[in-house]
Amino acid sequence: MHNFSFLKEYRIYISFFVLFVALCLLLPNEGRFKYEYQKGRPWTYQTLFAPFDIPVLKTDAELIEERESRISRVLQYYVYDNNVSDNAIRQFTSSAFAAQAEKVLIDRLASIMVDVYDRGIVSGMIENISDGSGIIFVQKGKRVGEIPVSELYDMDKAYNYVCSALSYDSTAVSYTEADSLLSAMEFRRFLVPNLSYDRKTTELMHKNAIDYISPTKGIIYSGQLIVNEGEIVTADIEQMLDSYKAEYEMSYGYTGIKVFLYISHFLLALAIVILIYLLILFYNPFLFKQYRSICFILLMPLVIGLLSGIVRNADPMLFNIVPYAVFALYMAAFFKPKFVFPIYMVSLMQLLVFADNGIELYFMNVLAGAVGIISFHYFGKGWRQFLSASFIFLAILMMYLTFRFMEEGSFDSVNGRTILLFMCNAFFIVAAYPIVYLLEKVFGFLSNATLMDLADTSNHLLMDLAKKAPGTFQHSLQVANLSEAAAREIDADALLIRVGAMYHDIGKIQNPQCFIENQPEGVNYHANLTPLESAQAIISHVDDGVAIAQKAGLPEVIVDFIRTHHGHTQTLYFYNQFCNAGGDPEMIDKFTYNGLLPSKKEHAILMMADGVEAASRSLKDYSEASISAMVDRLCDAKIIDSQFVECEISLKEIDIVKDVFKKYLVQIYHARIAYPERKDRKR
Repeated sequence: MHNFSFLKEYRIYISFFVLFVALCLLLPNEGRFKYEYQKGRPWTYQTLFAPFDIPVLKTDAELIEERESRISRVLQYYVYDNNVSDNAIRQFTSSAFAAQAEKVLIDRLASIMVDVYDRGIVSGMIENISDGSGIIFVQKGKRVGEIPVSELYDMDKAYNYVCSALSYDSTAVSYTEADSLLSAMEFRRFLVPNLSYDRKTTELMHKNAIDYISPTKGIIYSGQLIVNEGEIVTADIEQMLDSYKAEYEMSYGYTGIKVFLYISHFLLALAIVILIYLLILFYNPFLFKQYRSICFILLMPLVIGLLSGIVRNADPMLFNIVPYAVFALYMAAFFKPKFVFPIYMVSLMQLLVFADNGIELYFMNVLAGAVGIISFHYFGKGWRQFLSASFIFLAILMMYLTFRFMEEGSFDSVNGRTILLFMCNAFFIVAAYPIVYLLEKVFGFLSNATLMDLADTSNHLLMDLAKKAPGTFQHSLQVANLSEAAAREIDADALLIRVGAMYHDIGKIQNPQCFIENQPEGVNYHANLTPLESAQAIISHVDDGVAIAQKAGLPEVIVDFIRTHHGHTQTLYFYNQFCNAGGDPEMIDKFTYNGLLPSKKEHAILMMADGVEAASRSLKDYSEASISAMVDRLCDAKIIDSQFVECEISLKEIDIVKDVFKKYLVQIYHARIAYPERKDRKR
């Protein structure tokens, strides 16, 4: 029954080859740092010395501390005005007192004023600096320098300096006498501020100081010891190793022979492609007959690679926000979880190369995908999707904390920004999930969400069936239950077959009285018809069903259940009547359904369940032996009649299906207890 013609399908191999080439091109061209290390673990390599000068990178904590320090520290900006000092000295030397005083005294005072103005005079106390121990920026001409506040003068300090300098020059003049002399000269009026505060430049420089913080501190010189073999990697050693790794990747990159880097890409891409091929081959080989399904599956690792490459070049921190788990949900919407999850795990292997913390990211997203597949199965509709997002967030957070505690043993390294990115990641999974409906249309799939909507008996088409053909509706429900139970046992698509069973007889709406389950007591639709006319009326419900389903917009996958549920079987009741009445047995094709043979195991299960359920209603003996004989007879007849020659179901699976049918029908028709009637007491 198995047909492995997919091995000759060249398009499949072209698709895998395209994925292989794309992955080779997408993988990063930089070599990886050859050492793997973790704080708190021993250094497993040989003793490491710095091969070149390495700038030591500051830790995140150090950068944050420095940034906070700069925020609290405001360096004020002042502009030196030469015109102020020149005018003040000129006014002093040309004053009336200067004309009467000795030239030596005037020249000396002018010289002292030059010294005072050269340092700078400010007006009052400098803003936000009360103890005089700070630093300000002073611009003189085109040069800007940092000047300690203690070296500057205000008005009083400048005057006191002049008095001291004048008394120091002559032992004959005391400080008091110098003060009296300067007061008589009204000298204070020649001391004016020549440093003006520039608020706009101060604010700009403060902003620049905050924005630019040097990422390095100190240097590890070439030949300096970094870590000994077997030594525990401490925080300081980790910082040096991180610095070495960053400098290596930025300045030196791949130091080996380039061709070996390309070979590594070739091998990794080949491993991913081969693993995906083998997973399909062993889990669901019949997908090789469905080219669109193969394209969809191969699209997932390709998109993961594209996204990872973009994030790596933009900002590696954004790896934490990419909702990789949604790709697992996309596949789980159309395929079985036990098949989806290993495909997803293999597709994520690219993260091991794209991200520096690839192992950590890989396990976080593997766990997120597993939790997503499980939670969306139960909480995948409406507002409950946010419950699923919460579970995914907790799964990612748990794995993140696991690695942090493993490395640090405390909460110190837990980054709040990273946790916020995880929350966004979980939210984006919910936001991106509706794309599954677009994928459903593009690839011609049928998602579980759509199947659940179609299985809802309150939809218009099923309500119409229940109203016009109530017996057929009840028959369809029982067939759906039988089929679903059997499908679960042989790992078929239980939800798909349930929906197919609900609609397989939808064509009976056109002529419900033609079918015995809808005929009222004492009414026989076929009483005045010939066997051939009756057979044609019965057979027509397949074509009618296809027309009704297509008009209602049912997916072709569901329409196929209508086409195949009778295959090429015959209406034997009317055919036997026809032959017994003298008809030509060679006219059997007039009594044969013109549908399609089952091509999937779900089609085969429905065909068997349809016949078994209908036949069970005509049994007179509902013993276990009678039911078992009926099921064996009907199912074996389908095999003998070659109804499953194009189907992927095995004889072993058919036996399992028969056992399920037997158990199910025995439970339905088991004997009931006869309740005794109550006898009235005689009074």
